[in-house]
Amino acid sequence: MAARNGVVLVGCGNMGFAMLQGWLQSGTLDAGDVTVVEPNAALRERAAGLGVATASDSSGLQDRADIALAVLAVKPQVMDAVLPAYREIVAGGATVVSVAAGIRIERFEQALGAKTPVIRVMPNTPAAVGAGMMVMCANGHVGAQAMEFARRLMAASGEVAVIEDEGLMDAVTAVSGSGPAYLFHMIEALTAAAEAAGLPDDIAAQLAGQTVYGAAVYARQSGETPARLREQVTSPGGTTAAALDVLMGDDRLTKLMTEAVEAARKRSAELGK
Repeated sequence: MAARNGVVLVGCGNMGFAMLQGWLQSGTLDAGDVTVVEPNAALRERAAGLGVATASDSSGLQDRADIALAVLAVKPQVMDAVLPAYREIVAGGATVVSVAAGIRIERFEQALGAKTPVIRVMPNTPAAVGAGMMVMCANGHVGAQAMEFARRLMAASGEVAVIEDEGLMDAVTAVSGSGPAYLFHMIEALTAAAEAAGLPDDIAAQLAGQTVYGAAVYARQSGETPARLREQVTSPGGTTAAALDVLMGDDRLTKLMTEAVEAARKRSAELGK
């Protein structure tokens, strides 16, 4: 029996292409292990430039016995139309990995069969530069080998966490899925504040962007808690303390972020119904 190390990537838009690059550049997969199914000719050509096999549809894939994972990276609104073409691949032993936001595992089981092994992944956009946060949740039909294979693929795009309760995926969406936008807005706001303080636009943008980037890298690599790092920067009665009195007074920023995350969590739950 052929070894199951083949991957079918269905959809190669921005997220799909970012993952594909990560798999190949990290050496997690060889180009010969991957087939990209992408109906858009330009996107298909871009993927082919990485040396992988490409196709406009699923024709012929049913005959392959080496497919371990079918990674579905299509838009949520077209998923129901796409799924039927992959019933035979799943019936042949492939595990479904979905990176489509908001689509619950139950939807795949309904479309492909109740015993279909399904792994749901919530990525985020920093995966495009290998700094993503990839959160996985699987149903009870996923084997240990397939789960580990999928985890290695996701790790090529950033850090990986696994949760058991799919109900928590709405919270995951609100924190790490939508979270980059909160930080992008933080950079916008800090840039605007820098400009208001008199800095030239280009310097303001540079200071804001690099400061947020550097602080994030430092927080991940220092081994200290964010609270301890904040304390190290804050001298009593100093400039940082004056600013934090504004941000932390009455837990202002914490309350605001909590409200924002809860709004996103509720919306994620609504969209998933």
